[in-house]
Amino acid sequence: MLVPLFFVLKINLWETMPRVYEMLKQLTLLLITFHFVFFSACSDSQKETAQVGTNNTSEQVQLSKTDNQIRYYQARIKRDPNNYSSYTKLGEAYIQKARETGDAAYYSKAEETLKKALELYSDNYTAVVYLGFVNSSKHEFQAALPYAKKAIELKPEDSYAYGILGDAYIELGEYDKAEKAYEMMLSLGPGLDSYSRISYIKELTGDIEGAIQAMQKAIEEGIRQNLPRENVAWAQYILGELYFNTGDLKKAGEQYQASLKNYDNYYYALAGLGKVKASEKNYGEAIELYKKAIGIIPLPLFVSSLGDVYKKTGNMEKAKKQYDLVEYIGLLSKINKVIYNRELALFYADHDMKSNEALQLARKELEARRDIYTYDTLAWTYYKNNQLKEALEGSQESLRLGTKDANLFFHAGMIYYKLGNMAKAKEYLNQALSTNPHFHIINSEVARNTLSEIENKSSSARKE
Repeated sequence: MLVPLFFVLKINLWETMPRVYEMLKQLTLLLITFHFVFFSACSDSQKETAQVGTNNTSEQVQLSKTDNQIRYYQARIKRDPNNYSSYTKLGEAYIQKARETGDAAYYSKAEETLKKALELYSDNYTAVVYLGFVNSSKHEFQAALPYAKKAIELKPEDSYAYGILGDAYIELGEYDKAEKAYEMMLSLGPGLDSYSRISYIKELTGDIEGAIQAMQKAIEEGIRQNLPRENVAWAQYILGELYFNTGDLKKAGEQYQASLKNYDNYYYALAGLGKVKASEKNYGEAIELYKKAIGIIPLPLFVSSLGDVYKKTGNMEKAKKQYDLVEYIGLLSKINKVIYNRELALFYADHDMKSNEALQLARKELEARRDIYTYDTLAWTYYKNNQLKEALEGSQESLRLGTKDANLFFHAGMIYYKLGNMAKAKEYLNQALSTNPHFHIINSEVARNTLSEIENKSSSARKE
């Protein structure tokens, strides 16, 4: 599954450095955990590698620019506390800071600041549309809709509000409405934001070639419009993900490298390269790349993936440390418990941990988010709880758009296998591996082994 620009925080993983623990606002406790989990497993050279970003010139320039903007508008507000424009600009800077650091707390700061801007001027279009964005980023999608609609009323000629509207509809599972909103956005303002959204809807509906072309156009527009380097690097990373999800490791690696060239030590691109190296069975390189990404920004997916590489190489002690940390950070703060519900449910299910709790998390996620990937998570957690009828219903719902995602196919195949429908199991497991033979470092092997078992059962039946 890809992570749209508009939901850049979605994304997933955890093992961290002191700078990151500060972001999570529990510095002392986290430092203790970090040194125990991370540095105990590192050599001296690896500890030096983990200190990434400290000599990163282009990244420092970008982060310094945002920090300076925050300080500037904070000072302006002190001088003139009734200036709605200063509150709006400060909220915008907090949003950019959240993108750069992965710290969801900045979204809460942005929300508080933007609401103050609205108190001072209720028809403040920019504050309204950014509040829609912030609510979506916090996975409060129903709350985002009124802001998006109000923004469109205030400024129907501006494209951005249609993007926020479409984002909320996507996560609520209202794909036709989302597509119309994105098409309107594109017609009003072709650019990185609009083309990347068009790419995502095409991906969801199974048009991978169209998704790739739209993302290429997004990158071109981002460069042409001289957008922040991180924004363009994100689009290049997503293009790499599109290629990876088709099994094209070469093109995926090229895009991850392009992303890193555009924005030094970009954590998503580092993790993407780690995934490529793991798929190529270059496990040592994969481990170092994941560590480097995690050292910059801790997202649960990175930590979980690092644990999976350790598991693949037989180092269960280090794997368990990563898995423990995934759970710890996922439950660390109130906002993490909201943002990472689905990721934590999938993590539990994939690793045969806390199956009942995984199901409860998935059910809770469905209350706020009814997209195909939430239904897939629900299906997988039902499967792990041996509730196969419910699992099949969820899986069928997740496949309703024709999305070409190997993980969706794998889950469907395993559900059918457990139900005893070998023909359907074989169909979906083959589809998973033909879509992307490297879709998961552990589960792709499970798919192959299950297909072998099906074939062996079939051969035995024929002999009898």
